[in-house]
Amino acid sequence: MNTTFERLCAMLVKDHKLPLDRLTLDAPLESLGIDSLGTVELLWNVEDAFKIKLPSEPVELPTLRDVVHYIDELVAGQGARLAPAFPVAPSLRAS
Repeated sequence: MNTTFERLCAMLVKDHKLPLDRLTLDAPLESLGIDSLGTVELLWNVEDAFKIKLPSEPVELPTLRDVVHYIDELVAGQGARLAPAFPVAPSLRAS
């Protein structure tokens, strides 16, 4: 899985038992049966899966495209500050 959308779809299939053929970028979360509580749960899972920190302020994410853009913006903004996914030996770290 390379793209944010593909990773998000895999999460939705696994965690929300949604059929893959219903998952398009323009699909409204509401039409997928994901209400406001479901969106919060999804974002908590996104936080773990993408190793990002979500801001505390609420955000409007009506479609999967909006969720993908939101994730990509957070990853881009936080990427340099995040710890590596795997420990790096001190001798391998850049000086």
